[in-house]
Amino acid sequence: MNSVRADKWLWAARFFKTRALAAKACELGRILLKNQPIKPAREIHAGDVLRVGTPGGEFEITVLGLSETRGPASEAQLLYTESEESQQRRRELAEARKLSAQIEVLPTIKPTGRDRRKLDRFRGRNRD
Repeated sequence: MNSVRADKWLWAARFFKTRALAAKACELGRILLKNQPIKPAREIHAGDVLRVGTPGGEFEITVLGLSETRGPASEAQLLYTESEESQQRRRELAEARKLSAQIEVLPTIKPTGRDRRKLDRFRGRNRD
């Protein structure tokens, strides 16, 4: 096997839970090859450098192996290697998210119906 579709490889490498989500990410331009967005049917080869944007962060990876089938996570991790800079950026973003969660003050009680109506009016929504 010399190449595999981008959406199949992203799904097999466990960046996305479904192949449809991998295809959607390609269509939205969240998968870059040589700083160019790729389509789901684009052929991926060993040695390609991809930038993959997921809800978990942005990965800069080098493709090491090809697979069209989804296997265990331990096998999926052998399909690629992540650059050191990418790992560092994701660690820093995770720390920033943790710190912002500590600073954010959440209400201690559930809003009443009256409070919700006030919030809706403030936000410009009408529930009538």
